[in-house]
Amino acid sequence: MGMSYSTAKWMAPTSFLIDFAAQQYGMLSTPNMKTIHDRNLSFFSPQPFFIAGFFFPQQLFQLAWLYRLYKLDPKKPGERGELDQMVDFVPYYTVGNLCIATWMVFWNAERLDISNIFVLINSLSQLYYITAKLPAMNTNSTSSILTNIVSKTFAGIGVLDLLHNGSVAFAKDQPASTMVKALTGVGFGLASVASDWIFGGCLVYDLVALAVGQSAIDGGWAKLLGAYAVGSAAIVGAKNLARPPYNGPNSGYSKTATDDIQDRV
Repeated sequence: MGMSYSTAKWMAPTSFLIDFAAQQYGMLSTPNMKTIHDRNLSFFSPQPFFIAGFFFPQQLFQLAWLYRLYKLDPKKPGERGELDQMVDFVPYYTVGNLCIATWMVFWNAERLDISNIFVLINSLSQLYYITAKLPAMNTNSTSSILTNIVSKTFAGIGVLDLLHNGSVAFAKDQPASTMVKALTGVGFGLASVASDWIFGGCLVYDLVALAVGQSAIDGGWAKLLGAYAVGSAAIVGAKNLARPPYNGPNSGYSKTATDDIQDRV
């Protein structure tokens, strides 16, 4: 393990507080983040209140995750295994929070080209973690469940951030081309096939946010995005109902007994 327990236990909450402070700045400053959004529109501009609606409950899960990170004791063998998984996510969690905080500064300065750099770092880091590093969910472990929820929701909203910031930075006021429409459908379709309920739900949410946002810009494109959302939901639902993700030897998760690891904090 590369990071010590003590470092993880101060680094993660510090990054959360920095990000939270940056969000307050983004909402309360003049111009605020919504003002910048409204004057920089493109074919991947979502309805901005969907983003706020996503982050409020997601931050509650973050707080629960941070509490367990703080309370678990590495000196107890049963808790050490849970803590190791949480600490493994801390570098990615910290990078995500710091990138989002820095993004906010450049977004409100209307330097969308620079803000896009931090979106790329954050989103690609989170996607890498959930695809290459995140262990299978243990449904008997609250820590494992919370780590899956926090990491996959970070990655899920990161997909929307990639599309949104990239489009307004480099294709402001442009309509969606036929190629963009086709690649959007194919990309979300393939991602849905590979997704569990958590990340897949985020993809559907992203598409709904885009459809509602585009309804005031390009009605035809908005309807197509809505159809993609329905299709993505159907794919995620069918895939996970056919092969339940929380049990079974061939599923993407493992449901194993944790004995003394069970919720002790």
